[in-house]
Amino acid sequence: MKLKMKYNLAVFFSLIFLLLSCKNDNEKRIVENKKEIQKREVIFANIQKGWVLYDEPVTEAGEKSIASWNEWRMFLAELAQKPKKSIGAFQQKSKALSKKAMALNDNIPYEYNKPQIKSRISTLITKVRLLDLFIHLDNIPDKKVTLLVSEINLELVSLQRQMDKIVEKSKIPIEEGESDLLKMMDTTRAIPNTPVIDPNIPRVE
Repeated sequence: MKLKMKYNLAVFFSLIFLLLSCKNDNEKRIVENKKEIQKREVIFANIQKGWVLYDEPVTEAGEKSIASWNEWRMFLAELAQKPKKSIGAFQQKSKALSKKAMALNDNIPYEYNKPQIKSRISTLITKVRLLDLFIHLDNIPDKKVTLLVSEINLELVSLQRQMDKIVEKSKIPIEEGESDLLKMMDTTRAIPNTPVIDPNIPRVE
């Protein structure tokens, strides 16, 4: 009888211990979940505040090129639609921006199809793809995301200023004789530098 009572007591105390342990675990889990929710809310607020992209042309050339460069117009239109509701919305937007940025390499207008423009497009694409990468991480580095947003803005300005330079340069009239000089400097048009052989010189067999 005594053994049975001891056994029952041991079982009873074991059950109480288990219940208390479960309760403590649940409380810890609730506290951790609250902390995680608060952390995500702070990250979301920081990204929402820092997500200010230049969706309007900042130079005359940038504005005029909208009519002739469909990919540029589509990219600016994508920039103009700012996400609002959740981190998920920002993730979807960054993915869409990445696709539109990569398309900038297609159908570049003839006047802008130059190395200095292509290099700036390449840098812009890199920044946008990095933004897409960081915002999809499990632990989103919100400071890095907002920094990339500001860097993308700088690249947008740099690209459009380069467009302006090209337009301004094209307006400068070519002086007389300059076009001939440019043709002479063009290596693709150069006459091969082959030595002239005098037919009177005896050939050595």
